Amino acid sequence: MAVHTEHAFEDAIEASLIAAGWHRGLRDGYNREFGLDTDQLFTFIGATQIDVWEQLRVHYGDDPDEAQRQFARHVAKEIDKRGAVDVLRHGVRDRGHLVRLAYFRPAHTLADDALVRYEQNRLSVTRQLAYSDRDRGKALDLALFVNGVPVATAELKNPLTGQNVEHAKEQYRRDRDPREPLFAKRTLVHFAVDPDLVFLTTRLAGEKTRFLPFNTGSDGPGEDGGAGNPPAAPGRYRTSYLWEEVWQPEAWLDVIRRFVHLEAGEPQRGGRKPGPHVRNLIFPRYHQWHAVRTLVDHAAEHRAGHNYLVQHSAGSGKSNTIAWLAHRLSNLHGTDNEQIFDKVIVITDRSVLDRQLQDTIYQFEHRAGVVTKIGDKSEGSKSEQVSVALAGETTKILIVTLQTFPYVLEKVDGLRGKRFAIIVDEAHSSQSGESAAALKRVLTRLGSDDIDEDNDPLTAAALARGRHRTLSYFAFTATPKPKTLELFGVRSGDTVRPFHVYSMRQAIEEGFILDVLRNYVTYKTYWRLTGGDDGREVDERKASAALARFAVLSSASLQQRAEIIVEHFIKHTRGRLGGRAKAMVVTRSREHAVKLYRKIKAYVDMRGYQDCGVLVAFSGELKVDNLDSDTVTESSLNGFGEAALPKAFAYTRVDDENAALNPRPEYRILVVAEKYQTGFDQPLLTTMYVDKPLKGVAAVQTLSRLNRTHPRKGQDDLFVLDFANEAETVQEEFRPFFEATITTPTDPNLIYDAQRAVMDHQLLVESEMEAFATEYERAQQSAGDRTKWERAHAELYRLTDPARDRFAQLLEDDAERAEDFRAALRDYVRKYGFLAQVVGFTDRSLERLYVYGKMLIPRLARQQDPGIDLGQVDLTHLRIGKTGEHDLALTPEGEQMLPGFTGEGAGGQHERPLASLAELIAELNDRFGSHLGENDIVRGSAEAAMAEPQVRAAAFANDEENFGHVFDEVFEDKLYERIENDTKAVQLFADDPQFNSELKSIARRYAYESLRRDVA
Repeated sequence: MAVHTEHAFEDAIEASLIAAGWHRGLRDGYNREFGLDTDQLFTFIGATQIDVWEQLRVHYGDDPDEAQRQFARHVAKEIDKRGAVDVLRHGVRDRGHLVRLAYFRPAHTLADDALVRYEQNRLSVTRQLAYSDRDRGKALDLALFVNGVPVATAELKNPLTGQNVEHAKEQYRRDRDPREPLFAKRTLVHFAVDPDLVFLTTRLAGEKTRFLPFNTGSDGPGEDGGAGNPPAAPGRYRTSYLWEEVWQPEAWLDVIRRFVHLEAGEPQRGGRKPGPHVRNLIFPRYHQWHAVRTLVDHAAEHRAGHNYLVQHSAGSGKSNTIAWLAHRLSNLHGTDNEQIFDKVIVITDRSVLDRQLQDTIYQFEHRAGVVTKIGDKSEGSKSEQVSVALAGETTKILIVTLQTFPYVLEKVDGLRGKRFAIIVDEAHSSQSGESAAALKRVLTRLGSDDIDEDNDPLTAAALARGRHRTLSYFAFTATPKPKTLELFGVRSGDTVRPFHVYSMRQAIEEGFILDVLRNYVTYKTYWRLTGGDDGREVDERKASAALARFAVLSSASLQQRAEIIVEHFIKHTRGRLGGRAKAMVVTRSREHAVKLYRKIKAYVDMRGYQDCGVLVAFSGELKVDNLDSDTVTESSLNGFGEAALPKAFAYTRVDDENAALNPRPEYRILVVAEKYQTGFDQPLLTTMYVDKPLKGVAAVQTLSRLNRTHPRKGQDDLFVLDFANEAETVQEEFRPFFEATITTPTDPNLIYDAQRAVMDHQLLVESEMEAFATEYERAQQSAGDRTKWERAHAELYRLTDPARDRFAQLLEDDAERAEDFRAALRDYVRKYGFLAQVVGFTDRSLERLYVYGKMLIPRLARQQDPGIDLGQVDLTHLRIGKTGEHDLALTPEGEQMLPGFTGEGAGGQHERPLASLAELIAELNDRFGSHLGENDIVRGSAEAAMAEPQVRAAAFANDEENFGHVFDEVFEDKLYERIENDTKAVQLFADDPQFNSELKSIARRYAYESLRRDVA
């Protein structure tokens, strides 16, 4: 029976540590007064810094014991003041002498004695440590020391004795006084361990102590399983990884040196920075530690030129993982002591990551300037900032947006042979196309012999799109698309998969996020229309959506929605989280948001509900119903600036000690239109009202605003009330991202099929394309001279005239065949823009057709599509009713396959079904349609938007998809200015997401391709 005792478990762990190089600490070596193991401390100093110590002894007197006591007191005071992490990393100064308390492994070992002092570190483990002066009977199962400084404790439990990890947690909560020096100001982390599970905390707080899981995942580290650990091999425990991996001497010292850090914390009175024992200490979760170590080890072994996709769920702590990875890569060396990367570039649009990176890495380095953020200044200054940072020695890590890189294209110098690690925050297919190609051209233009082997710009451009031996991408996302997987994933047989996974399933099961699908309520709108009794035939899809939009946007419909939302909030949400809970209303357009906001606010006021303040969030200026007299902005409606909204929404009167003396409005409901649906972390959000169709990644990102945890927030606090989507459809949108997401690799030869589909129309002539290619080379060489560039661009434009003229003639003779050609050319450009990133084609003819086609496509006139006049239609009946309450929680099914890039979808424009307007109204009285095609109110609004400087800049710096992030909002404003007399168009654009999306897509494509002709 003895083998089943807690003592045997303790024996096994200690034996493993001693075998790995740890020292066995003596219980009486621990000095309770100073909270240090002075035996280990002075053994370490004697072995590594005896000369310094002998000089210090002169100041302390002849008694060696008293000298050690005085110095130990000084070390204790420094830890009290600065924290154990800072003291271990940077040592202590005493009477003009620097005494190191730890030596960490150097980045390289070029010096003969590089590892001598590092190998003299004394990692010690003490069992049954009696740590308290007040109660000498209390003892810890294990205490871990680094050169006499206590850094961790552990309580061990064996289920075979009737206790498990939960009992270890309770022991820390109830029997360990957080005021004890060992817990208050010495140790960094406390582990609760049994043979199956590990939990940890970095701060003891009695009953409020919060433990976090530190487990590998049920399928092992980096895989797609759930919580827990996989079955153990014979002779091992499920938790053996803790002492056999994490507590191994090299790994443990690395955690202290490169992972553990303090959060910035809120400034104290007088603006003072909070002390180290007040700020939260961040210790990596297992998946963070394992991901960084695995990525770094692979890069060190295989060097630059590889791509990595990290699929880490929301709530996984991506910001910290990126910060740790960036720091590691910035001074990573291979076994030959050669530095792997010259610079690390972090691409992100999150300002919180900017601040976190700089603060975290300063704690590691104690040097300013290691991290440089390229500021939001003029384009010229951005170019200079990037140029200086890339060329300088001090800056190791650059934080930029993707749009920054094209500005520096002609300014970077001296980059030949340089290698770059590029960390992409929230990577999607935006990393394909022209934006990523521009980035690659910047970083490789002088650095790689294989970029311009034929001294031909088309060959160079083709090669620049593929992978490069000088560039490594580390891409992070919770929701990888198939393109993302192909660009950054790992090829494994017939699939492409992420390099490392921390799944949504595991994050939910471990309690880091909540499951937003567990309490899902759906509503549906029922309505009846009259009118339109003539026999006119109209486009069925367009008319159906237009009629549906007419009904849904009506004042009566919005009023019913407002009543449902407010009454649900009052009944189910307002009292939750101790009266702190908040809600978000997601709408499909700016006008929808403003009108619904007004209805909600009016209903709240009419009913006299307290603590139910409402805010609205949308971009730009809006003319409601296209009235100049009703022109609004987010700021004008809310009464404060856009930047102040997150803080205003976060305020709760319950937590305000001065609420009675200084009353502030408390906002509980936030109505949004394309804002705060990604990257917005507000833990007090418990309820979402969805009045917008949600598809794909957008569905996951939007609903995931609710999943953040809060000390008072549990799974039962979450509600989703959906007016616009079917429950099962939403569940299916989440399924691919619940566990690991994989796809099938694309056949690169699809590009040749697409090329043939274009050339078989016999509209393009080889000699004309070759003349274009020659002029294209001239244009590339003159890009730095604006006058020459404009002249070259005009010539490129002229060289597409013959093909355009032939197309125009074909459009007259055979419109269907002309549309087929246009579709084939567009399909080719789309395929090549993606496949060239994955494959890196060297075929010059493919690149030639690509650049020629990109300039030709915008010049190919489209066959006119007449608009739709629905005539006089009236709404006679309207009802919104609940259709169901659903638990949509997903069950484990293993990795999910997303369809790969198959190349399907090319071809001409298909004939649209026609139906009489009267027939459509009769049909729509029974069902709710939601499809729509194009509208012809595009070109004028697009050209007005194109005149704005930020739109022109975005066209140069982005692919079409990311260009839309800037263009769409400006275009929307211009559109509303131009359709003031067309109320149906206003309603369609404002309220039908399909119509809105397609119309923006048409305008975006027109604007993007027109502007690229001017600035690309």
